[in-house]
Parts: sequence; structure tokens; C-alpha cells
Amino acid sequence: GIFKRNNARLMDEILKQQQELLGLDCSKYSVEFANQDKADQVLNCQSTLKVLSPEDGKADIVKAAQNFCQLVAQQQRTYTDLDVNVLDSLLSSTNGFPDPDLVLKFGPVDSTLGFLPWHIRLTEIISLPSHLNISYEEFFSALHRYAGCEQRWGK
Repeated sequence: GIFKRNNARLMDEILKQQQELLGLDCSKYSVEFANQDKADQVLNCQSTLKVLSPEDGKADIVKAAQNFCQLVAQQQRTYTDLDVNVLDSLLSSTNGFPDPDLVLKFGPVDSTLGFLPWHIRLTEIISLPSHLNISYEEFFSALHRYAGCEQRWGK
């Protein structure tokens, strides 16, 4: 909530810190907010940081439900067609970005509240003590831990 309400200030600070810490490498990365206008987004980047909040998912679920109801009304689907895979494809089409590869969780509470289980089934969740005064080294260390993760795909 606080990040979303102050996204302009957050974006300015992120870009300032990115330039300060990464120097010439800062052009390799971009930042965008999940509900940001398409015209404001940076395109053709290697890595993208998306700042999400629980509110982002609520509108997507409503839009996916509306889309499904329209398909039923147009007799392209029946209500019995609704399952996890159909809902997942409807949600993917509404939010415009893939399931997250990495979630950085801040604080002592271990919870996936606000995340749909099928969206984070392959997501690596790394816990950090706090978002306050996080250093470049702490952030880079979390990325390094993620890079060392091995996904076994049920094996």
C-alpha cells in the first residue's frame, strides 16, 4: 500500500540508487509497477522488478471472472469448464506478465497470503529481515541465493 501510493517517489529513489550503485550497468535493469500504464513502462530490458501489492490481484480476479462470464454468455464456454487451468489462463491474459520467478519477502512472518497458489508454485521465496535500509549487498546476496537454487520439477 505505502509503496503503491508513493510510486513516483519510490521510482525516483530506485533510479537514483540504481545509477549510484550500478553505474554503467544500470541500463540493464528496469522497474515497473504492476498497474502502471503501458506507455510509462520501459521496454526491452533483461530483468524486470515488479512492485506488487495484495490489491493488484483483486482487480485481476474480477476481470478474469467477467471475461469467463462473457464467454459463458456467448456460449463459447459452459460454467462447468471453469477449473484451475482455465482461471490461470484468464488471469495471465489480464495481468500481462508471467508468474514470478523470485519473491523477496520482508519481515518475520512466513506467509503466502495474497498470492494465488498456482501463480507461485514454481516461485523461489527468499526472506529478508526488513525492507528498511536494505543495502545493495543484501539485495545482491538474495539474487545470488536465487541464482544458486535448483528446481527439480518434482524429481
